[in-house]
Amino acid sequence: MVDDAFDALADGHRRRLLLSLLDHNPQDVSTVDGIPWEVAEIDDELTRKYHVHLPKLVDYGYIEWHREDGTVVKGPRFDEIRPLLELLDDHRDELPDGWS
Repeated sequence: MVDDAFDALADGHRRRLLLSLLDHNPQDVSTVDGIPWEVAEIDDELTRKYHVHLPKLVDYGYIEWHREDGTVVKGPRFDEIRPLLELLDDHRDELPDGWS
């Protein structure tokens, strides 16, 4: 469980998506980071988000991904990661750039 949480938070895109769910549930994945999360064949990073990051968070149970409307909502295990997210959120100004 702890390893899942740290793995989920290890990537900035996943971290920002999870943090955004603290305040806004559901979350439109196209607005997180101001970077589209849709598949784009010309951009490997966008494809990776779609094929790696979102499925990983679904597998951990932290989100439910509604592909048809491009939204995510808190998953059944979101409350397990909530304390870490709140800690990051509460100390945003004290963390190095890019941590939240």
